[in-house]
Amino acid sequence: MFQNRAVFLFIFLFFSILSFAQNDKNAIPLKNILNLITSQHNVRFNYIEDEVVVYAIVSPNKKWSLEQKIKYLEKQTNLQFKLIGQKYYSIYNDKKLDKPLCGFLIDYDTGKPIENALLSIEGTTDTAFTDADGHFKLPKVSSNSIKIQHPSYNSITLNPKELYVVDCPKLKLQSIIQSLDEVITQRYIATGIIKKNDGTIQIKPKKFGILPGLIEPDVLQTMQQVPGIISVDETISNINVRGGTHDQNLFLWNGMRIFQTGHFFGLISAFNPSLSQEITISKNGSSAFFGESVSSLVTISSRSNTIEETHSSLSSNLISAEFFSKIKVSDKANVTVAGRRSLTDFFSSPTYKNYSNRIFQNTVITDLNDNQIINYNNDVDFYFYDVSLQYQQKIGTKNELNIDFLVIENSLDFNQTVSNLSENSKLTQENFGSTFRWKTNWNKNNFTEITAYLSQYDLKSNNKSIENDQVLSQRNKVLDYSLKIKNSNKLSSSFTLNSGYQFNETGVTNFDDINLPIFSRTITNVLLTHAGIVEGIYEPESKKTLINAGLRVNYFDKFNEFVLEPRLQFNQSLTSSIRLEILAEQKSQTLSQIIDLQQDFLGVEKRRWTLANNSTIPIQKSNQFSIGFNFKKNNWLITLDNFYKKITEITTSSQGFQNQFELERTIGNYQVFGTEFLIQKSFNRFYTWLSYSFNDNKYDFNQLTNSNFPNNFEVTHAISWAGIYEWNKVKFALGAKWHTGRPITTPIAFTVTETEPNIVYNSPNNSKLEDYFQVNFSASKKWNLNDTMKLETAVSVLNLLNTKNSINRFYRVNSANNSVESVDTFSLEMTPNFNIKLNF
Repeated sequence: MFQNRAVFLFIFLFFSILSFAQNDKNAIPLKNILNLITSQHNVRFNYIEDEVVVYAIVSPNKKWSLEQKIKYLEKQTNLQFKLIGQKYYSIYNDKKLDKPLCGFLIDYDTGKPIENALLSIEGTTDTAFTDADGHFKLPKVSSNSIKIQHPSYNSITLNPKELYVVDCPKLKLQSIIQSLDEVITQRYIATGIIKKNDGTIQIKPKKFGILPGLIEPDVLQTMQQVPGIISVDETISNINVRGGTHDQNLFLWNGMRIFQTGHFFGLISAFNPSLSQEITISKNGSSAFFGESVSSLVTISSRSNTIEETHSSLSSNLISAEFFSKIKVSDKANVTVAGRRSLTDFFSSPTYKNYSNRIFQNTVITDLNDNQIINYNNDVDFYFYDVSLQYQQKIGTKNELNIDFLVIENSLDFNQTVSNLSENSKLTQENFGSTFRWKTNWNKNNFTEITAYLSQYDLKSNNKSIENDQVLSQRNKVLDYSLKIKNSNKLSSSFTLNSGYQFNETGVTNFDDINLPIFSRTITNVLLTHAGIVEGIYEPESKKTLINAGLRVNYFDKFNEFVLEPRLQFNQSLTSSIRLEILAEQKSQTLSQIIDLQQDFLGVEKRRWTLANNSTIPIQKSNQFSIGFNFKKNNWLITLDNFYKKITEITTSSQGFQNQFELERTIGNYQVFGTEFLIQKSFNRFYTWLSYSFNDNKYDFNQLTNSNFPNNFEVTHAISWAGIYEWNKVKFALGAKWHTGRPITTPIAFTVTETEPNIVYNSPNNSKLEDYFQVNFSASKKWNLNDTMKLETAVSVLNLLNTKNSINRFYRVNSANNSVESVDTFSLEMTPNFNIKLNF
């Protein structure tokens, strides 16, 4: 019975929609309908031409009575029909509508007026342009559609009834992100994400639609939806791009290097989503103007190209609250201030408790015997915050100044209590920085840009053991200065030559101090780097070809060594639907993260930054090449990339071994062969995509036994799927992730030597964890409260099916019963979250 009703309902809805679509096409001018009724019923209508000319509706049924037809017309037009005598009707409207068709055009994102937009009434010669306030007026001449056009905005078509209202309505236009010929697709994975011809992925948070499991456009969570990018432990402080480690990715905020990318020690992005204007992700073939990463490049810009009007926002979810305000201090200056702080030390939401259970597993903060959080509500005090301040100034018509400040901090304070004994331990993590940029546009074909920044990272811990009064103090500090100069010359309509210079001074300090037994060490290294850059870009007006070839020449002062880094981006249109993409690069990296002991820094942030010394820690170098195809037609998008990547001069301490190689210190490399595939289909309001990634990722450490074995971060197969529905201001997203488990090393036996028990392991990474599977859901809704205020709400559920996934496993000796036991780290449990945001 239920199935029959469902079928009947589907058929009814289908034909209703079909009928509606057909009826809408049969609309005719109201004036013609009045003439038909006049001949059918021998009546007369008196009306003012301007009051009926804008209406076009479906003609009423001929079989209806005159009274039925009059009621139908009143309902469709809101006009009043008054009977005067037996055969005469007077038609009139609201006197407030006695005005031209008028309105205001404003930018959808900034709210600024749009000047010089062209409005034309189709089928006539009547046109109008908007003035400096975005205002326009049109005569009421017909019921024909009104077309609105502007070179920088998407065109729209209006029914004149939309303007035939009280007052002059405000109409919002969406700006054109890029010319359609310059991008492969305007919607890649989600609205607000595009794939460009240079191989980069670009995210516009203000235009962002929705993705499964997200309540706001978190940049580091969003990039994990891209094929080839994954986090094997679910954290954004361990993002693996094509099999690389997290420290091999370069993260830049307004040109400044960021060393701390996560809050909550890796579960939340450290970048305020209300602040970002544009995010660009490059997996390969990055510009020669960027160095210091042998894997991916992520640039985050919170700067706007124009001086925007004052606007602000307030928002909160079950973890944190944030604010944002951009203030127009003059016609040529903006000040932006934004901040976010956790609510974790005020109340413990279910979301916070689940995050805590996930991140503090198998750390000093947990009791490793039963892997349970110790009295978390009473003994642990945790919070995080980030604050940014920006100043933007236009100077004359050619110059622009930007000054930015950013502070990111995590703080953890916890007490251990046994009987009458109590000890306090602390962990703080901070990234502070400031950037300066001066840009001069000499003319339309030439500009010079000078960028300087200071970035300081500081990780400190003080661990007091309650069992033996031992106190371990540790510190990892990075201080990075940079100056970059870029000059761009457009030599012709097809060719641009960029050149530049970059200087970096990087200092790293590592400190360890123990009271029992007494031990203290401080190691400080400083490295100066000079880089010369040249880059040529060929792109004809047809946009069918793009060639970007660059060379970066690094000179490392301390080692008296030159390193050449060629780069290539090549994109060619083969047909109107298919494009060929070839990307290649050589890169180097002097700053990396290592792990001395798994329980350093309370076991929470155990990685410490260290500089290359050209001996035990050499300069890492990479070679990468990829070839791919992009197909787009009839709302289908298919992308395919095949790549080879080799990273040399890596150390075992940078790879996080928890097997027989945990304490080994040697140098090697890894190489990856891989394939990435995405298929996406749009059906108007609904679209869906499916991605697949394959990685064959192998180590080669000559000094180790079994020198060739799977990489710790190898995920051989990974599949993601999402179905997304967007209608006006309502959005829904449901998605799933599946991938094979990460490699682990299993034990063979347990032995007891004269000194201590020992685990005998199999060959390295001989086995894998169970497959990972997760389903996520999100929904959002927007409301326009008035002309200036908007309310946004969003809800998400991570791990909707509450699947228990093991994301890491290591083995240890249980001295109580002389046995080997496994210790698992499990994924986040089913975790809901809710966000509410007020824009004004």
